[in-house]
Formats: sequence, C-alpha cells, structure tokens
Amino acid sequence: MIQIFNAFSLAFRNLFNLKILWILVWPLLVASLFWLIVGVFIWTPSIEWITELIPFTFMENWFDESVLLKITDSIGGILNVIILVILVIVTAMIITALFVMSSLIDFVAKRYYPLLERKNGGSLVGSLIHIISAIIVFIVLLGIALPFWFVGFGILVSFLAVAYLNQRLFSYDALSEHASKEELEILLTTNKLSLWGLGLLTGLVQFIPILNLFAPTLTALAFIHFELARLDNYRRKSSFDSSRE
Repeated sequence: MIQIFNAFSLAFRNLFNLKILWILVWPLLVASLFWLIVGVFIWTPSIEWITELIPFTFMENWFDESVLLKITDSIGGILNVIILVILVIVTAMIITALFVMSSLIDFVAKRYYPLLERKNGGSLVGSLIHIISAIIVFIVLLGIALPFWFVGFGILVSFLAVAYLNQRLFSYDALSEHASKEELEILLTTNKLSLWGLGLLTGLVQFIPILNLFAPTLTALAFIHFELARLDNYRRKSSFDSSRE
C-alpha cells in the first residue's frame, strides 16, 4: 500500500514539471477534438438510443407527454456529456500509452533510477496485445454498466472497468524498456492486488471533475514509478540472494 501511494504522490509532483506539461496537454487536445467532431454526428442518435435503454414508462402517470419528452431528452443529454468525457479521457490514455510512454519512462528513469539497466524485454507486439485487450474488455464492461447507472450498480462496474483499463494499459509498457523477458513475466504475474490497487486509485481521479483532465499522464507516471520501483527491488533482492549462495 505504501508503494502505491508513493508512486501516486511522485507522479502527481511530476505533473508540475515543465517538460511534462506538453505531454499532458496534447493527447487531451487530440482526443477532445476527435470526440467533438464525432459528437456532432452522433449526439441526437445517441440520445435516442440512451432513452430507449432507460425505462421511463414509470413516469408516464406523473407527467404529460411533452414534459416527459423534455425530461428524457435532458437526461439523455446529460448522459451523453458524461459518456463523451469518459471517451475523451480514455482516448487520451490510449494515445499516452501508444505515443508518449517512452518519453515519460525516460523522464522517470533518468531522475529516479539512473543506474537501472535497460534490458528491453518488451516488444511492440506485446504492447499492442495489452492495449487492444484492455480496450475490448473496457468497452464490454462499460456497455454492461450503462443501463444501470441510475441504480448505482452501473457506476461501480464503470469504476472497475477503468481500474482494469489502467493497470492493463500501462503496467506492461512501464516495464518493457527496463525489464528482461523473464522479469516482465514474473512481475506482471505477481503482486496483482497492488496493480489493481493502483488502477483503482488512478481510476478514482478519472471520476473527479477537473482532476480527470490530468488523469492520462498522471496514471502513466504512477505506473512507471510503481513498476520501476518493483523492478529495482526485484533486482536488488535477486542480487542479494545470489551473493548469499
């Protein structure tokens, strides 16, 4: 637990470094522009689809048809905004994972782990497998959650979906440049509870207005700090165990 909060606090402090600011901003700008353009074309159809998913028939005895139509349109519009914000943040995270992880890894490694040897055990194929699988599972879980947002269950499932996305999206890439293939396999299959813990903590940020704008870069940095610390500790322990034999 201490390692999780330490990684998160270091990542938060890194956000105020001038070199990080551009990395923070441009994925968010690209994602926002993309979904604003898409939103122009899907806004009305998506409201109709959302209102079909949510059972408003129980309100028919309380309101006449015109008022009920306004209520359903308003609720549909609010959900549309929420969904678009989530899509912007998730898209920015994917852009961060694909295009700026290497820069963030260099930033963290040079300042905190300058002596940590790079063994380049990861691969582009491995990274893409993690990213694609993370996106597929996230979309499925979000699709399941959407109809249940008004009863609380949907929000919980959405939160778990984001936590899964975070740890699946960034844990592999955070290690890929420094860990060997063997170290990657060991570290990614151990201490899963801590990975989920960091995924949940960074996922919480994505549900807090204003703070969620920092979520993609903050999440990436937190996982880099966490995983490089784990790798460094693993190598120190392995070296110590070898010296005792």
